[in-house]
Amino acid sequence: MTFETEGIATVASWSVGEARAWIEGLQLLGRDADIARDVVSEIRGRLEFLEEVGLGYLTLDRAAPTLSGGEAQRIRLAAQLGSNLQGVCYVLDEPTIGLHPRDNQILLKALSTLGDKGNTLVVVEHDEDTIRRADHIIDIGPGAGKRGGAVVAQGTVAQIMAAGAESLTGRFLSSPLLHPLQTRREIDPGAPKLTVLTASLHNLRQVNVDVPLHRLVAITGVSGSGKSTLARDVLLANVAVAVPLRKNPSKWTGCEGVIGHEQVDRVLEVDQTPIGKTPRSCPATYIGFWDAIRKLFAETLEAKARGYAAGRFSFNTGEGRCPGCEGQGMKTIAMSFLPDVKILCDQCHGQRFNPETLGVTWRGKSIGDVLAMEVDEAVEFFASMPSIAHPLQLLKDVGLGYLTLGQPSPTLSGGEAQRIKLVSELVKVRDDVTRRGQKAPHTLYVLDEPTVGLHMADVEKLIRVLHRLVAGGHSVVVIEHDLDVIAEADWVIDLGPEGGTAGGAVVVEGTPEAVVASGSHTGRALAPVLARGQA
Repeated sequence: MTFETEGIATVASWSVGEARAWIEGLQLLGRDADIARDVVSEIRGRLEFLEEVGLGYLTLDRAAPTLSGGEAQRIRLAAQLGSNLQGVCYVLDEPTIGLHPRDNQILLKALSTLGDKGNTLVVVEHDEDTIRRADHIIDIGPGAGKRGGAVVAQGTVAQIMAAGAESLTGRFLSSPLLHPLQTRREIDPGAPKLTVLTASLHNLRQVNVDVPLHRLVAITGVSGSGKSTLARDVLLANVAVAVPLRKNPSKWTGCEGVIGHEQVDRVLEVDQTPIGKTPRSCPATYIGFWDAIRKLFAETLEAKARGYAAGRFSFNTGEGRCPGCEGQGMKTIAMSFLPDVKILCDQCHGQRFNPETLGVTWRGKSIGDVLAMEVDEAVEFFASMPSIAHPLQLLKDVGLGYLTLGQPSPTLSGGEAQRIKLVSELVKVRDDVTRRGQKAPHTLYVLDEPTVGLHMADVEKLIRVLHRLVAGGHSVVVIEHDLDVIAEADWVIDLGPEGGTAGGAVVVEGTPEAVVASGSHTGRALAPVLARGQA
């Protein structure tokens, strides 16, 4: 079945821009014009709204699971733009996630359009451009977790910046980071590298690209330019197969090969998936220093007198855990036709252990008290125990000093989970050097937008963690839109020039300064950020 000589499958395969051009070019007469008048007008409007939020490159039949979070959010926003409602209060949670700074401006224009129609927009956001465009800002703090929850400043951008030391947001708005934070690592022509040959997956256009090893590499570009395809679906997927084999795989995915993978000992994607699904999983167990704490308690005179081994201080198994909640600290009550309800265990009151186990103390603290400690407090408490204090200090360094050691993993945000994974890797770097007296295995880390959900202050801490990984002899590849992270990269691979079929090519590769000189979308956005450090 066709309409104006075009089948529905053909129309569905077009991009939003192509479909809009076809709709506008229709020359309908007579009965067809009468039937299609309102329908064509509605379709044209919807397509225009999709283009207005920067999604003109998407095909109409694009499967929903293949959309990025930013694309899905903008599609929902386009639907609201097309509704023409007034007097609505929209609440958006970080709408700039997954957006290039160029696309940010498109999104902010769309939000302004919604506001101009008489609607109210409440936006939860860390993005500097969005904050500066806001009519009224409410800054929550002063810290995170139990240390937050108060309004530290509110008003215009100028009022937030004048709020003083209480407002971390105001301090970063008035005194942004000056780049580079450390001397950029040079990349010689003969330096170790991975070379991706003729990558052609999805919208990649026969891309050949070098990825320097032992460096911080940023893969950038506008939304839909092919960043995730290159970094995750081609580079990560192929190297992850080749490294264990210690030879070329029988078949490469999305490219003709990756040269240099023999130089990598280990491959890891550090994403924002949860570190555990049960309340028994927590930062202390995931990073691994909980075993050292259990041994410490087992070495006390009181534990030896009672015959307690390290297993007694485990809340996963054994006789030491609370029988009421089985070491979870919480009880789950099933509710008919309603979500389950979690309540504090009435026997251990959240401490996870039975009274006999809690009776053993070290420096006046029981094992339950230690679980309830915040990282910042625990750093001082275990200062004399390097094997415990070092990972705790790393948690503090990445901005997670407010977490408790026993914080249940399901309650952690994606950003918190990702930073805990990075800490676990930094601990391994030190362990390989100090315990075995040898160089740590060379690991290739791939991170997909690690700044998602992070405040500007936390982004600075994340940058320093990435630098520490590279300083430990590893290679870090980051898919990123955050300009502060890009400005700190040793090497940038900028894809584009646009999204979808108009992307998939390497626009420029080199230092951040070279990207600025290229005049690409990323270069133009990066220029003022680098200029701050040169002023």
